[in-house]
Amino acid sequence: MTASSKEARDERGAKRPAGGPFIQFLRGFIKHPVMVGSVIPSSRALIDKMLEPVDWESTKLIVEYGPGVGTFTEHILQRLPADGKLIAIDTNPDFTDYLERKFGDSRLIAVTGSAADVREIMAAAGFQKADYILSGLPFSTLPAGVGPKIVAETAAALRTGGAFLVYQFSPKVRDFIVPHFDRIDKGMEWKNIPPAQLFWAWKD
Repeated sequence: MTASSKEARDERGAKRPAGGPFIQFLRGFIKHPVMVGSVIPSSRALIDKMLEPVDWESTKLIVEYGPGVGTFTEHILQRLPADGKLIAIDTNPDFTDYLERKFGDSRLIAVTGSAADVREIMAAAGFQKADYILSGLPFSTLPAGVGPKIVAETAAALRTGGAFLVYQFSPKVRDFIVPHFDRIDKGMEWKNIPPAQLFWAWKD
């Protein structure tokens, strides 16, 4: 076995994903362009601003939709308490497999599936309610009916006082959020390519 082939396998003999995070992200964009919001991962400025309102000390469960190669995932795990959990849901098995290999963190539960099934996925992990749900899914390009269902299920999955955190490149997502959340804070992060619109929808 050559050195390169040995490096391509982990201790269990499974093949490692080839390439770094950007290559993985680019592959995911090419394979599932409708489900990936941008070919460029989110900036640190966007991540910090999006996560700023989170009360980390009291957080037991965060759910992330469309984690990709874990740009947000990494920073969530850095902030998450030792007894907290992060469920990362992606329709692309290449991404969920990559996350498990990249982080190896027992607090992370990477699930290949649809955000529309969030309550079922949470229940399988032993949770009834989430403190926060984060999404970078491109709602403006989702198939008809999928966006409204995801937001409705998200609202039902959140605890009272929890929030749906959304970063988008189109304001259209607000139309999906308004019917389910009475209080929506809005922001903008220009230090991102492209600039992103931020929404914090609170379940009061």
